[in-house]
Amino acid sequence: MQKPSTAVVILNWNGKHFLEKFLPNVVKFSQEATIYVADNASDDDSVAFVEENFKIIKVIKNKENGGFCKGYNQALAQIKADYFILLNSDVEVTFNWISPIIERMQSDKNIAICQPKILNYYQKDAFEYAGASGGFLDNLGYPYCRGRIFDTLELDTNQYDSFKQVAWATGACMFIKSNIYYEMNGLDEDFFAHMEEIDLCWRVQHFGYIVMVCPESHVFHVGGGTLPKNSALKTYLNFRNGLFLLHKNLPQKYFFILIFLRLCTDGIAGLKFACQGYFKDTLAIIKAHFSYYYHIKKLNKKRNLINNKVNILQSKSIIFDYFVLNKKKFTA
Repeated sequence: MQKPSTAVVILNWNGKHFLEKFLPNVVKFSQEATIYVADNASDDDSVAFVEENFKIIKVIKNKENGGFCKGYNQALAQIKADYFILLNSDVEVTFNWISPIIERMQSDKNIAICQPKILNYYQKDAFEYAGASGGFLDNLGYPYCRGRIFDTLELDTNQYDSFKQVAWATGACMFIKSNIYYEMNGLDEDFFAHMEEIDLCWRVQHFGYIVMVCPESHVFHVGGGTLPKNSALKTYLNFRNGLFLLHKNLPQKYFFILIFLRLCTDGIAGLKFACQGYFKDTLAIIKAHFSYYYHIKKLNKKRNLINNKVNILQSKSIIFDYFVLNKKKFTA
């Protein structure tokens, strides 16, 4: 049986410092793959650095910074491979990080997407925010992970080392079969960045595929490389895109009540930010809601293209568990 072809694709925007730090390991530990750097019109000398120092790496030059979604869609349209690995530039890969996942995905035609275990680059025995050991959505669509709930990160004691079906996989290090990526028309560019991977994962499940986490492979993620945690823009994108995600993908019988409840809880979060003095974040949530209302007509058209069969929301509320019951660790 012929081995599948694999492309590791790193999207870069003004990230020369990350490329300098992490590309050597990508080259060293990715012998079975072709490596690409897709540059989103950087104005540092990222491209020159790669071209001069890594002849083995292929460079794709996007004409603009269209964000995570458009950047990847433009780049992947130019790459032929059986598997795409979307890899953040601030990820340190490790020995044998590719093969276990590809072997698992090859063994089951229903697996569309898979991620490794994501650990913290600065504290390597702890999970990292963006994905940890596989993602889920609570009953209002708020994301959490095995190993991460809100900003609480667990130490990794091998408690989440099972190969497991999950609701979503992180875009920081996402393996996806290329034919399915094209079948889904790639990432939704209206998301720009943040939660677009959850949307993609939910969409593939509407079409009968599944999403997995494979902790046999692990990588270390810096996180916050593009937008820091205290960014009002990040707040805006997360709250707006959370509504985009639900509007597009919720099955009809849950649609109206969950959208209404989500708008209410977002409002409570905005009040909480205001009480803490984070007025820019409160304003960001207000802007996020107005952007959602503005896009409803377009979201309805996208929704009509999806046979919304699958509800991937859990029955629990992580807001209630976390803030009322003080449960800080993942439970199934």
